Amino acid sequence: MAGLSQEPDIDSRIISNQDNNWQLNHGPFDDINALCIGAWSLLVQSVDHYIPEADALMRAFDFIPHWRMDDLMVSYSNKGAGVGPHLDQYDVFIIQGKGTRRWQVGLPAEFTHVRPHRDLSQITEFEPVIDQVLHSGDIIYIPANHPHNGVALDACLNYSVGFRAPTQQELLSSFADFALDKNLFQKRFTDEKIASRDFSGEVKIDEVSRFKNLLQQVLEKEHFSNWTAQFLSQSATHQGDDEQELEQFSIQEINQLIDDNTGFVRSLGIKPVFVEPQSTVREEFYFYIQGDEFSAPITSKQVVVDFLNQPVFNIYETIPEKHRVFFVQLLARLVNAGYRYPEY
Repeated sequence: MAGLSQEPDIDSRIISNQDNNWQLNHGPFDDINALCIGAWSLLVQSVDHYIPEADALMRAFDFIPHWRMDDLMVSYSNKGAGVGPHLDQYDVFIIQGKGTRRWQVGLPAEFTHVRPHRDLSQITEFEPVIDQVLHSGDIIYIPANHPHNGVALDACLNYSVGFRAPTQQELLSSFADFALDKNLFQKRFTDEKIASRDFSGEVKIDEVSRFKNLLQQVLEKEHFSNWTAQFLSQSATHQGDDEQELEQFSIQEINQLIDDNTGFVRSLGIKPVFVEPQSTVREEFYFYIQGDEFSAPITSKQVVVDFLNQPVFNIYETIPEKHRVFFVQLLARLVNAGYRYPEY
């Protein structure tokens, strides 16, 4: 964790409290020891994007759609450390690793928010309905907007599986960017007759409804489903490989690797997403990874889905010969984009 916190592209924090003096420092850190004073916690986001065992831990929660899950945050705390009572806007599973931690959780209510540090939001006292000590292997689920407070009883590790909860503003912003990028929705507002009015600055309710209907037509298009999958496939915290640093493979090289019975490993932190097909007449099956669009013949949909769901996939053993030509092309795209890599 200390090593990850030194990386400039990784979100990390150290939160400390000594004599009720709260401090929060953001990484990257050259030397964390100078900031680890009093009761302190080191928190590192998106550990599942860098450590295979952390990625495997996230996959243990596959009963939840993985587009609904954000990342795995890992925290190390010494005795007495925590971040204070607070609210989160998203659901979270917290797994107790090393050590023990006391968790108190309350019910949603109105609380006074305080900031003991400009980057640290806490709330006033709350009445806990859960008051438990978690031991190694225990899990607690905390729904969104439920007040909670966790205090380390000794040196401990915690693994937090956070849920993704985009705001309306984020959805609108992303959809607008998608529409502009695709040059979509060029239909203009029209009216057959303009209603008379006493004041020229007045907008009639019927006209407001027309504008609303114009926007609603956009939501009913198939483009909206495509955008939904594209948006949900992207992780704000995913750190992809630099394309210039990726080894590029030709179709012939991929074919040779397959003939050599090579497995292809799914890169850490990615989540392929597709929308459930609504039409039986569609000829293509589309899926998205980190916003990139991929397609397959609809007749190959099940084979592709099986492939996407497996961390390590051996095409030589599992792909019928009739799908091989298409699969080699798809696999080459995925490998050259950094979403799969050969298991040498």
